[in-house]
Amino acid sequence: MNELQELYQQLILDHNANPRHYGRLAECTHSAEGHNPLCGDQIFLELKIEDSCVSQVAFSGEGCAICKASSSLMTERLAGKSVSECKELFTLFHALATGEEDAAQDSAALGKLVVFSGVREFPMRVKCATLCWHTLMAAFENKNEVAVTE
Repeated sequence: MNELQELYQQLILDHNANPRHYGRLAECTHSAEGHNPLCGDQIFLELKIEDSCVSQVAFSGEGCAICKASSSLMTERLAGKSVSECKELFTLFHALATGEEDAAQDSAALGKLVVFSGVREFPMRVKCATLCWHTLMAAFENKNEVAVTE
């Protein structure tokens, strides 16, 4: 394993063991539930949107290391962003995780999220990494149905 891969692995393990923005919000304006039946991941995402910006974000639930780390890193990246910026990040992250685009191309926009570029090699893990993002999109639409990665 090269140094960069080791660093990426450590980042994912850290965010799994110590997830950021984990818990519930006292007040939220948008929320959604996401479920990946293939892995058993189930997350709840809550957002407080003020003036078209994400002022607060939190997630809770159970999931594999990839799902929890992705949710943690996503919530870090979303705080303070406009809804339209968050939707652009969804598009970039989804393309990164599924192999539709080169990771280096959007590394500045994605920041630490580029650690998930390797999941494209493991199709079952793509769903784990993208579940929180699909749940985010459902939360923006205030859907009353469980978000899935299909």
